[in-house]
Amino acid sequence: MLLLGSSGSGKSDLALRLIDSGAKLVADDRTILFTAKGALHARAPASIKGLIEIRGLGIVELPVRANVNSVKIALVVRLGREDARLPHHRRYRAPASLKLITAPPQIALNARFASTPAKIRAALAAFSQGLFRDTFHLN
Repeated sequence: MLLLGSSGSGKSDLALRLIDSGAKLVADDRTILFTAKGALHARAPASIKGLIEIRGLGIVELPVRANVNSVKIALVVRLGREDARLPHHRRYRAPASLKLITAPPQIALNARFASTPAKIRAALAAFSQGLFRDTFHLN
């Protein structure tokens, strides 16, 4: 997933919590975005590959997957204010220079909530497996 947000929005802290639960770091602070076969992909600049800034500790080297130079973006998470309780699903609007055929879904979450990593894992599963129920009625 691609985490977006302004400085201080909690991107690195949320990434660290996701990594702690099994996610793998691609890039921290700067990410090279590109398209391959019409889909959005990301890779780290060589100068920061495998490095993450952990506030209060400094720059820390993390293991990276061998032979993995880039990853396909399955979800974009914009950090700041959360979406409505039952939001309309959106797609990431990439810069015009990126020619996307299929844009990944985008959600808005608050990085500071303890449930945010679980919400991201649930969103990845729901989008990839078509688990959303937009026609749900309480009756």
